[in-house]
Amino acid sequence: MDDDRSHHPHPAPDWRTHGVKVIPGDSLDPNTAQTPGMNRAAAITAARAGAQKIWAGTVHIHPDAKTGAHHHGDLESIIYVVKGRARMRWGESLEFVAEAGPGDFIFVPPFVPHQEINASADETLECVLVRSGQDPVVVNLDIAPVEKPEAVKWIDPIHTA
Repeated sequence: MDDDRSHHPHPAPDWRTHGVKVIPGDSLDPNTAQTPGMNRAAAITAARAGAQKIWAGTVHIHPDAKTGAHHHGDLESIIYVVKGRARMRWGESLEFVAEAGPGDFIFVPPFVPHQEINASADETLECVLVRSGQDPVVVNLDIAPVEKPEAVKWIDPIHTA
């Protein structure tokens, strides 16, 4: 295979300006869609880093706080727990519940009504959030949650024996 770029019909990209971007943690943008009970800050967006297919940022939920019920339209979301204990409720009446701690990942499929809860009364829940698109979709919902949600344990569908 010839690796000589001189035969390529297009000029080489300007990797200095169109290559890797490092966004310092102290320069995240809080001017993004918000849900009551949490603070989101954007790190990777089209405007800030040139990203076209993903959005990434941070989420902080204060001790003993919870968000309102919401969904993110057709976007997929991944939440990585950095510090604290996350309790997720989801479903039409937020009838399901699961918890995640530091090092755990949470996947939220498109249109799933959900609520993030800080399960700790004295520690801030800190997470990294990644979404499958750039649209700042947050649809806040008026849901009356069930009294006692059903606990759901994750089972890896690929490695079950």
